[in-house]
Amino acid sequence: MTDGLHTLPRSLPNALPNSLPRPEHELPHLKALWRTPPGWRFFSSVNNINIGLLYIGTALLFFVLAGILALLMRAQLAVPGNTLFDAGTYNQLFTMHGTVMMFLFAIPVVEAIAVFLLPGMLGARDLPFPRLSAYAYWAYAIGGLAFFCTLFFGVAPDGGWFMYPPLTSKEYSPGVNADFWLLGIGFIEISAIAGAIELIIGILFTRAPGMSLGKMPIYAWTMLVVAFMIVFAFPAVIAGTMLLELERAFDWPFFIAERGGDPILWQHLFWFFGHPEVYIIFLPAAGMVSMMIPTIAQTPLVGYRTIVVALLGVGVISFALWAHHMFTAGLGPMELSFVSAASMAVAVPTAIQVFAWIATLWRGRVRMSTPTLFLLGFLFIFVLGGLTGVMVAVLPFDWQAHDSYFIVAHLHYVLIGGMVFPMFAALYYWMPLVNGNMLSEKWGRWIFWLMFIGFNLAFFPMHISGLLGMPRRVYTYDAEMGWNLWNLLSSVGAFVLAAGIALFFIDLLRLVRRPARDNDNPWHAGTLEWLSSEDYSSRSIPHVHSREPLWHQPGLREEVEAGRHWLPGVVTGQRETLITSPVRALPMHVQMLPGDGWLPLIAAAGTAGFFLLLTVEQVLVAFACGIAAIAAVMRWLWEIDRKPPAAMVKIADDMHLPATASGRASHAWWATVIMLVVDATIFAALVFANIHVSMLLDVCPPPGAQLPEVAWPLGACVLLLCGSIAIEGVRRHARRLTEAERTAFLPWFCAIVFVAMLAMAGSYALDLSGQLRAGLTPSEQAWSATVAAMLGYQGFHVAILLLVSAYLLARAWAGHLAASGRTLDNAALLWHYTTLQGWAIAFVVNLLPRWMA
Repeated sequence: MTDGLHTLPRSLPNALPNSLPRPEHELPHLKALWRTPPGWRFFSSVNNINIGLLYIGTALLFFVLAGILALLMRAQLAVPGNTLFDAGTYNQLFTMHGTVMMFLFAIPVVEAIAVFLLPGMLGARDLPFPRLSAYAYWAYAIGGLAFFCTLFFGVAPDGGWFMYPPLTSKEYSPGVNADFWLLGIGFIEISAIAGAIELIIGILFTRAPGMSLGKMPIYAWTMLVVAFMIVFAFPAVIAGTMLLELERAFDWPFFIAERGGDPILWQHLFWFFGHPEVYIIFLPAAGMVSMMIPTIAQTPLVGYRTIVVALLGVGVISFALWAHHMFTAGLGPMELSFVSAASMAVAVPTAIQVFAWIATLWRGRVRMSTPTLFLLGFLFIFVLGGLTGVMVAVLPFDWQAHDSYFIVAHLHYVLIGGMVFPMFAALYYWMPLVNGNMLSEKWGRWIFWLMFIGFNLAFFPMHISGLLGMPRRVYTYDAEMGWNLWNLLSSVGAFVLAAGIALFFIDLLRLVRRPARDNDNPWHAGTLEWLSSEDYSSRSIPHVHSREPLWHQPGLREEVEAGRHWLPGVVTGQRETLITSPVRALPMHVQMLPGDGWLPLIAAAGTAGFFLLLTVEQVLVAFACGIAAIAAVMRWLWEIDRKPPAAMVKIADDMHLPATASGRASHAWWATVIMLVVDATIFAALVFANIHVSMLLDVCPPPGAQLPEVAWPLGACVLLLCGSIAIEGVRRHARRLTEAERTAFLPWFCAIVFVAMLAMAGSYALDLSGQLRAGLTPSEQAWSATVAAMLGYQGFHVAILLLVSAYLLARAWAGHLAASGRTLDNAALLWHYTTLQGWAIAFVVNLLPRWMA
C-alpha cells in the first residue's frame, strides 16, 4: 500500500503547473459539486463558507443576548437601593452574562471567523474535515440555545461563570442550576476542541503549494498557536466539570474538605483553562489586526518573523499564569512570586506586536476608514487594559483590588478592547467576501464613536468605584458608600455602547438585503481570501511565491480562474482539495471531501440531547439521543471511509498524486494524534487531582482505603499489552497484503480483533475487581473518589474501543478491509493509547503510594 511519500516532489515548478487550455466541461462540473443547497436544505451544508457564516451569526446572537443581560444588570446598579431584581435573579443574570460571553461568544466567534476565512486564505477548497466543522457548529448552536433558555425557567446557573465550590456543591446549590452549567458547558468545550483539531490539520496540511511556513499569513500562524492552546487548556476545565458533576450526582467528595477534598483543586483546574483562555480570545483578534493593518497602510507587515516568535511566546507563557487569579487563595510565596513574574513577562511579546503594528502604520500611507477607526480604538483601549493588567500582577496591589470592580474594569478593557473592537474592524473589512457589498462608511463612523465613547464611559468609572471599595457581584448598595455617580455613569455608558451596536446590526441587515455581486477586493489586499467569492474558494489552487501573492503576482486572479494552477478540474468525481506537506507545502496527495448531508446535524442534536436530558434526569430519552448520535457518526464514517476511484490522479500537466494516504502520510492520522493529546491532557488533570488530594493526607492511602494486591493491576497490564500487540500485528500484516490476499485473511483478521477485544475487556475487569475487592469506596473520601474517576475514564475508553472494533469487523465483513486502512491505523493509535493509560493508572494508583510509603 502506498503511503504517498514516494510521489512527494523535491521542489515546485517555476512555470505555471497547467500551461494547456482547460476543457470547457471542467468548470460547470466543479460549480455543480460545490453548489450550496437551496431553501431549508441549506442547513445540511458542510461547506466551510456556509458553516462559518452560521457560526459567526450564532456567535453574534449570543453576543447580543449577553449584552442584554449586561444592560439589565446596569439598570439594577444605576442607582442605590434598586429593587428591579432580587438577589437570586441577579445572581443568574451575572452568571449567564459571563458564561455566555466567555463560552458561547468569545471562543466560538474566533473559531467561526477562522472557519470562514482560513480555507480561502490558505488557498484550499475547504478544511480537511468539513463534517467535523458542521458537527462542532450544530452541537454548539443547539446546546448553547438550550442552555440560554434555562434563564426563562428559573433554572439558570447562579454560582458565577467560574462556578467555585463549595458554593456550587449539592449542599449549597441543591437544584439543577449548576448541573446545566456543568453538563452544558462541558460538551460545548468538546465542540471547541473539535474545531481546534480541524484548524490545526487544515493549517498544516491544506496550504496552497509553495506556501511554506515562512510565507503563511500571520493570521494562520495565530490560529495555529491558538488551536494548540485550546488542545492543552480546555481539557482541564472538562476534567473539572466532570469531577464536580460526579460529586453532585454520586456524592464523590473531590472538593469537600471534610472528606479529604479541596475546593482549591477546582480553582487550579478551572484557571489552568481560564487564564490561557484570555489569550485564546485575544490572539485571534491580534492576528486579524496583523492582516488588516498592512492593507490599510498598503505596505507589508513590519517584523513578520518577530511577531511569529511573539505569538509563540504568548502561547507558552500564558500557561504559567493560571494562579494569577488565585493570589488571595492562600498559595505559597514561591508560587505567587513565579506567577507574578510570568504575569509581567507576558506583556513583552504582546508589546512586540503593538510596536510592529505602529511601525507598519508609520511606514505606510493610512486610509482613514471605519476599520481603521476600530483598529485605532482597539490600540488605545487594549494598551490601557494591559497597563491595568500589569498593576494587578503586582501582589500587594492585587490583594487590595481583588474581587473589586477594578478587576471588572480591567477584564472588560482587555476582552472588549482586545477582541470586540478588532472583531468589528474585521466585520467591516471582510464583509465583501459575504455578498460583495460593503457596510456603510457613514454609518460606520457613527457606530464607532458611539461604541468607543460608550465603552469608556461604561468601564473607566469602574476602576474608580473598585478602588473606592465596591466589590464584584453585588446586586445593590447603599447611597452612603459613595459609588452613586460612578455607577450611574457606567450605566449610561453601557446604553450608549448598546446604541452603537444596535446601529451596526441595522446596517448589517441593510447590507444582507442588497443583491449579491462578485468580490472585487475593494481594499486592494494582498492575501488569497480575496481571489474569489465562489463556494469552492477558487477554480484552481494557486501556486504561491510570497506572503502577499496578490501584490507580487499581479495576474494571479486571472490565472487561477482560467485553471492554470493546481487541481483545476474534478479528478475524483467528488469535492476535493490538495494535501500538502506541513513545512514546505509540497503536494502529497488529493483528499476527497464529503458532500452535504444531515448526519452532522443529527449527531450534534443527539449529543446535545444526551447531555441536556441527563441534567433533568430523563435517562432513557437521554440514552436514546446518545445512541442516535453514535449511529449518525458511524454512518458518516462509513460513507467517507471508501476506496478512491483510482490510485493516482492528475493534478497538473506533468504531475500525478495518490488519491489517498495512510499512516503518517495521512492528515487523518495526525488528527487522531492530536485528539489523543487532548485525551491525555484530560487524564493528566485527573492524575493531578489524585496527587493534589494525596498531598493533603498524612498517610496515603488514607484510613478506610486499601491498595489491591499487586497481581490484579499486573495481570491487567499484561492483558493490555497482549491486546496492543495483537492489533499492531494485524495492522502491519494487513498493509502488506494484496486485494486477493485480504479476502483470504479476513477470518484471521476478525479472530485476532475479537481476541484483542477480549483482552481489553478482561484487563479492565481485573482492574475493577482488584479495586472492589480492596474495598474501594469513592463516597467515603476524596482519594478513593479520584481513583474511581481514573478507573471510570479508562472504562469509557474500553467501551469506545469495543465500539471501534465492532465497526472494524463490520467493515471487514462488508468487503471494505482494503479501503479501511486509515481507519485501522487510527484505531491502532487509540488502542495503544488506552494501553498506556491503563499502565499509567496502575503506576499512579498502585505503585506510587507503595513507593512513597
